Amino acid sequence: MKIRSSRISASIVRAILRRWSKQSLVQVILSFFAFFKLLLARYRLDDFFTLRHDAWELDEDEYTDSFRAPSAASDETTPLMPSSRRNGKGKETAAMLVPAGDLGYSGSTFFTTPNDKYMVKSLPRRFEYRFFTRELLDPYITHMRAHPQSLLVRITDLVHAPYASLGGMLGTAPTHHIVMENLLYGKDLEETEEEKERWETYDLKPKDYFVPEMDIADGRLAPESVKDRLIDEFPDKVHVSREQKKQFLSLIASDSQLLADANAVDYSLFLVRYPGPNSIPERSSPAPVVKSNAGIWRSGVDDAEGRWTYRVVVLDFFWAKHTLRARSLTRLVKTFNKVAHKGPMTITADPSEYRERFLEMVDEMVVVA
Repeated sequence: MKIRSSRISASIVRAILRRWSKQSLVQVILSFFAFFKLLLARYRLDDFFTLRHDAWELDEDEYTDSFRAPSAASDETTPLMPSSRRNGKGKETAAMLVPAGDLGYSGSTFFTTPNDKYMVKSLPRRFEYRFFTRELLDPYITHMRAHPQSLLVRITDLVHAPYASLGGMLGTAPTHHIVMENLLYGKDLEETEEEKERWETYDLKPKDYFVPEMDIADGRLAPESVKDRLIDEFPDKVHVSREQKKQFLSLIASDSQLLADANAVDYSLFLVRYPGPNSIPERSSPAPVVKSNAGIWRSGVDDAEGRWTYRVVVLDFFWAKHTLRARSLTRLVKTFNKVAHKGPMTITADPSEYRERFLEMVDEMVVVA
C-alpha cells in the first residue's frame, strides 16, 4: 500500500510542477503499462490559474511551493517549473504528498501537501468526474469569478490521465484528482497533541433522509465503522452577529442555487471549529490561514463569545441526479419505498428539495447572538 501511495503521489506532484509537452509515441506506449504511477497532466491549466490568481488572489509561488520538498535534499528529482529551490544539479526536488487515508465513503484517496495547506482528493468514479469536467466545471468557474468569496470549496487544480493505461482501466490508480483548500490548515501546527485534539470537524447534510445502513433492520446489518462515517451531527449552535448570519445565508443560497441548477445533490457543509481567542485555556496565537481574499466564513469567524472559531465550505458536489447511475438508483429506491415507505436518499432526492432542506439546516444551525 505504501508503494501504491508513493507512486500515486509522485505522479500528482509531477503533473502539478512539470511543464507539460506533447508526449512521444514511445512515451505514450510506455505509460500504458503503468499500474500506479500514471502519466498525469493538469486539466484546463489556464482556467484554474485564473481562478487562483485573479479570483482568489492566491500567491502562485506559495501554491507551487506547497508541492515542493521542504529541503533541497531528495532522492527523486525531475525537471519542473521555475523556482529558486533547486538541488545541486539544477533540478527541483518534488515533495512527497502525505497520505490522509480514506476520509469518505466514496472510495476516494486523500493526500495533503507537506505544508498542510492543500488537500488532494481522487475522483475514482467515472460518473463523478465526467459530471464535474463536462457539466459543472464551466458554471463553477463562472460562479467563482463572479463571487470570489463563495463558500463552494476552492478547487485549485485538476489533474487527469490524458492517455489510457492499465492502471486506469483496472482501477489500481485513480485517473482524476482534484486539489482543494484544506480547512484544517493550522491544526498540525499546534504545539501539543491536546491542542490538536481540540479541533473538531463535522460533515453535515440534511436529516430525515433514508439511509439504508441506518434504517434497514435498525442498522443491525451494517458495522459500526461504516455507520460512524455516514452522518455527522453538530451538537451546538453557531452564535454570531445578525450581519454575519445574513452574509452566511446569502452565500449559501447563491452557492446551492448553482448546484441545484446543475442537478447536483448529496453535497454537504464541512464545518471546522477550534478554540477561539477567549477559549479556556486561551490560545497563544490565532491559527494561521493561507493568504487570499477569503471572507471570514472561510478564514475563520469567531462566535459571539470568542470561545470558538469556525470555518465552513460546501463540498462533495459531484453527484448529479440525471446521470445513469443516479437514475437507476432512484428507480430502485422508489420500488423499495412502495413497501418500506422510507422516503428518498440524499443521492436520489430532488435537487430543489435537497437545496431547501440544506438551507433549512444551516439556518437552524447558525443563530443570532
